[in-house]
Order: sequence, then structure tokens, then C-alpha cells
Amino acid sequence: MRNTCRKFLGLIFIVGGLIALFRTLSHETSSGVDLRQRHGSSVKKLLAEQIEDITSGYDDISFLIKDQVARQLTQNTCVCLAEKEMFQLPFSNLLFPRVWAHKLDIAFLESHPDPEGVKLHRAQEYSKLQIRSYSPADVPIVAQANNPLQYPTQGVEVRPLKTIIIPGLGLKEGKKSKHTVSLTATLGTFDVAATVDSVSVKGEGEKHMILSSPVLSALNRQLQFVTYRNTVFHPKTADTVEFVTDGHRSFFTIKVGHGSIPRLYNTGHQKEYNISALVTIATKTFLRYDKLKDLINSIRQYYPNITIVIADDSEHPEPVKGPHIEHYIMPFGKGWFAGRNLAVSQVITKYVLWVDDDFIFSPNTKLEKLVDILEKTSLDLVGGAVREVTGYTATYRHTISVEEGGEEGDCLHIRKGYHHEIEEFPNCVVADAVINFFMGRTYKVQQVGFNPRLARKAHLEFFIDALGSLHIGSCSDVIVNHASKIKLPWGETDTQKAYKKFRYTNVEDSLKNEDFYFKNRFQCMTSN
Repeated sequence: MRNTCRKFLGLIFIVGGLIALFRTLSHETSSGVDLRQRHGSSVKKLLAEQIEDITSGYDDISFLIKDQVARQLTQNTCVCLAEKEMFQLPFSNLLFPRVWAHKLDIAFLESHPDPEGVKLHRAQEYSKLQIRSYSPADVPIVAQANNPLQYPTQGVEVRPLKTIIIPGLGLKEGKKSKHTVSLTATLGTFDVAATVDSVSVKGEGEKHMILSSPVLSALNRQLQFVTYRNTVFHPKTADTVEFVTDGHRSFFTIKVGHGSIPRLYNTGHQKEYNISALVTIATKTFLRYDKLKDLINSIRQYYPNITIVIADDSEHPEPVKGPHIEHYIMPFGKGWFAGRNLAVSQVITKYVLWVDDDFIFSPNTKLEKLVDILEKTSLDLVGGAVREVTGYTATYRHTISVEEGGEEGDCLHIRKGYHHEIEEFPNCVVADAVINFFMGRTYKVQQVGFNPRLARKAHLEFFIDALGSLHIGSCSDVIVNHASKIKLPWGETDTQKAYKKFRYTNVEDSLKNEDFYFKNRFQCMTSN
């Protein structure tokens, strides 16, 4: 009997290893190259024609497709597929969770009274978003290898309605009786900051300027003084400049926009981190004043002077008083993410630490490490770990990616795991989503915000909205304890029963389908 059990366990491990190997190999080829299509324009058409001219003329040369690379190219046809169950083994779902798929378009549209109307509305809103977010700086520009024109390919910026000298302009060609170049813009005008003998300049102060000279060195010297003035106010856009000489045409962009305003926090010069000056703790509570009191007492044991901001949407709020406590009352049942927005909006320190109201600080809740990694890295937010009463510690690390899917919308892919480890910070990694215990740069968290429509159940939704905006990490050795949720039915109080009634509900599932489908323009999501 014992030998039979050993053979059976051995079979499980062998099969499990094969499944893990298969999953690893399949994940290695799942990354894609972003070949996004952008809004059309006359400038884009000219640039596309230029690229086509450069790459054409080689039809007689045969080629061999490299499948491994070609498969990585995005085709704008994302697929919503769940993994098939390959083996029927005990605990296989726990050891090797399968990827599931959820058709958001079907889930939302099949119950909507006007599915075609909402699809049209979503398409219109997406088109408007593309127009607002489109920038000519995103259009690919090719500088030909033998092009005599010398020009900056990127990095030229001007403030709205201001003037700059365009760096790097030049002409490299052989002797001619006359050397000529021209510049054309759409959002500004050209001029020269100084004149050079034997150089003719026509079109000063206009969108089209021509410079010519029989002496090439003189023309190049004159090009060093060419200025660009932005004349069409826009806080964030780009002008595409056409640079032309005989038989040659090139394009480069000049970014137009206000500079970023610094967000500095005066916390005083300290040799060691002054956590009370750097960090505010924010939480949301609903009915659970006993849990909240335990949380506050545990915080005060280790950080007696740190500010605690509490958002409370209980029907009959109880006073929560004490030094360095800010208690904000909300309308009854306003919700989880609305409370997060309120709490975070009141934070004035450099960093905000989010905790649930049933967490308990311990000697392992080292906020100094979270501050240290935020101070020394480019991370915007870093999560810790939550330890349950059973001893199990969770970090809830996930990676998130969006695969373009064409007119029907994109596909959202969520996977357990992380991207890579962080050098010089043991036990810390980079991920896209972390546990519900995290510290972030206050202004960055406020910029993303929390969707107030999600009142009861939400977490990953914040990180989905933050994708592309927040650089996120996770440290498994900064741990907060989770109060026990084990309650015997006959020992539940009326308050606990009321909390369960509000907290555990499926009412918001259709709302999430709508938000993912319409707000985020997803047609599908997959996860494991």
C-alpha cells in the first residue's frame, strides 16, 4: 500500500513538472511588439509614403519568415481563450491554476436594453479619446542613411507661444552653384537669431522659410541660428517640421507643452527617515469600530505620532478621537472606493500608506523599508505582505497586460507573479498589482484615483486604471497582520451581521462588466 502511494505521488510530481514546463515555454513566447495604429493625418500620410519609398524597390529579393519572431507581432486580433484542462489529478487546480476567460462584451451586452446603441456610443467615445491623445510625436520618422540633411530626430521642446533655437540643423553635400534648404511648420513660425553674409533668407516670421547660399559653410552657419516660435497655444502637442533640400525631404518633431511643475514636500532635513513627517496612514471603515480601534492601537505602539486619516460611511457613525487622527464622515453606504478617494484626498505628506481597518501592525510592519525603496528607486507604489491568523502570508502579486483587439475592444490579461527582482532590495520585486497594503507617492495615487462606482468589492480595478501610470513594486518582508475573520454563526453580533450583508454581495458584478467593457474598452479578460 505504501509503495502504491509513493508511485502515485511520484506520478503527480512528474506530470506536474511537465505541466509547469509547458506553461513556462508557452509564456516565453507570449510577449508582443506594440505596432499601434494611430489617427490618420496629412502629415502621417506623407511620412507613410516616405517609409514606403524607402522600403520599396526590393520585390525581387526573396525572404524567409522567422516564425518565432513573427508570432510576437501584434495582429490587432486578440483572442479570448481559457486553458483546457489537460490532466485530471487531485489538487491540480491548486497546484497549476488554469487560465480562465470571461467575455466582457457578451456578459454586458446580452443584458443591456440597447446593445447596438451602447456599442456605437463606446466607439464614439474611443474615437474622441484617440483624437485628444494623438500626438505627431508618435508617428514613426525615418532618417535616410544618405540623406544630406542633418536634423534632430527627437528631444526638441518649446513652451507654448515661446521661441527656441532649433539645434542640429545642417546640410552635407558636394559643391554646387547654390545650396538651398526650406523649413515648413503648422503650429509655429521660423526666423533667424542672427544673419550670415552671402546667405539669403526668405520667409522670416512665417510658417515656411527658405535659406540659400552659394557657400555651403555659410549656409550651415546660418542654420545654427534658425529659431522656431510656437504660435498656436496647446498645453501638450507637437509640431511636425518638414525639412527639404533638392531631391530630399525629412521630418522631425518639436514638442509643444508646459513643463512639469515640481511636487516637493518639505519634511525637514533628517539623517534618518522621519516617518511621521513623510507618511500618512489612510483607511476606510464601515461599522467595524472594534477592528478600527485594534488597528489604531497597534499603529500607536510603533508609530505614536503618525497621522491616521479615516473615511467612514457607517449609518450611525461613532466618534473616533485621539491625537493625530482625522475622522471624515461620509453619506451612509457611499462605498469602498469613494472612501478611498476621500481618505487619500486629505493626505498632505509625501507618501500615503493604505491599510484595511482590520489590519494589525507588528514588529515586521517596517514602514521605513517601504519609504527607503520609494526614496531610492523609480517606484511610485510598493506593497507589503499580509499575514493571516493561520500563518499564511500573501503578497497578491500580479502582472497585467492589455492586448489590442481591433474594433471590438482590447483584451485584459492578468497573471499571478511578478516581472523581476529589484537589485539591492532583497525580497522586493516589480509587479503591476499588489496586496491591499501598500505605500505610494501621494500625488501619483491621487492622479489615478479610485472609481467611486465600485462600492463593495474592488481592488485590482485600481491597478488596472494605474497601468502605464504607476511603477509598482512589492516587498514580502514588510508584513502586517490580518485580524481573524473566523466567527461562529451563533456568536455574531448584529453589527457583524449588518456588515456581512453589505460587504458580501454580487450586485456589483454587472457594474464591473459595464466598467470594463465601456470605460476601459475591453472585450475580454483572462486570469489565473
